[in-house]
Amino acid sequence: MIKKISVRKDQLALLSRNGDYYKVLHAGEHLLPWLNTPEVLLITLDGSEVPDVLADYLRRFQPDWVEKYCLVADLSEIEAGALYMDGILQEILPPSTRRLYWRVEDDLTLVRMNTQQVQVQTEVMNAVLQPRRKGAVKGRDAILTVQVPAWHVGVLKIDGETQALLPPGLTAYWKINHLVDAEVVDTRLQVLEVSGQEILTKDKVNLRINLAANWRYSDVLLAFSQLTKPIDHLYRELQFALREAVGTRTLDELLEDKQVIDDVVSEQVKSRMLPFGMEIASLGVKDIVLPGDMKNILAQLVEAEKSAQANVIRRREETAATRSLLNTAKVMENNPVALRLKRARNAGESG
Repeated sequence: MIKKISVRKDQLALLSRNGDYYKVLHAGEHLLPWLNTPEVLLITLDGSEVPDVLADYLRRFQPDWVEKYCLVADLSEIEAGALYMDGILQEILPPSTRRLYWRVEDDLTLVRMNTQQVQVQTEVMNAVLQPRRKGAVKGRDAILTVQVPAWHVGVLKIDGETQALLPPGLTAYWKINHLVDAEVVDTRLQVLEVSGQEILTKDKVNLRINLAANWRYSDVLLAFSQLTKPIDHLYRELQFALREAVGTRTLDELLEDKQVIDDVVSEQVKSRMLPFGMEIASLGVKDIVLPGDMKNILAQLVEAEKSAQANVIRRREETAATRSLLNTAKVMENNPVALRLKRARNAGESG
């Protein structure tokens, strides 16, 4: 009895006996012997990956088949691959990849890219970011994309070394064979708040102080080439300067001249941050919060001061009234006519 098989135009049939492939059948109908019938492996030429075991066998024992029916994707340690099907990017292959793909005529192509050139080609980047109905491109995690908006710059670090700044726009970089990191930095004026700082004054009064600073980068590249986290460094410098300004003065000194904290902190921080490419436009203390018992004491002092001021005003008014009466009495004593008029007016008012 003869076995009959049909092979479609987009297929191949691989015949094998005892695990050894010895013949390829193309599209059409084929008759197989009944005795010692070979095993048949139907292959669809759809650009799919050849299984590893079969790929290794074909490379070793049927290299002609590999050349004729397969796309070879063997990449070096410094190469990445972009696999396209019908001109559409399907997958990003990492370095040292060793794969075979079943050919689809000339519709399956591989583009090799040198990862030592860290920036990814624009067309590959655009293809990776292009929305797709079938999901994201495989292997896209090998690429770092950086979007820099207006009024910002990008700080790119490759293998820990800060590179030239990135202008507004979109770029992409290989994360393969490199440690790549990027940070988007706002170049406009920004606000940094230092809140809830509890500091002892020189006379051991515990104050809670909130401070705000308006700052900007004067040299972004300088800042990031010298500091791992520039904003954190600025925050600490504000803390140190604030503690120095408060801790070396008594509460009375601070209450008498509230501007002294702003002046001392501003002068100190400006001089310390300028060498790191950061400038302070302005800063100021928002709140000085006293402890509860100190609030009560100050409230009592204020009340006592107001009471004393009221007593002074009352005594002044009483003194003025007494002087007025004395002056009137002197006038009456020296002027009989005025005295009679005064008596007549008083009599009229009483009648």
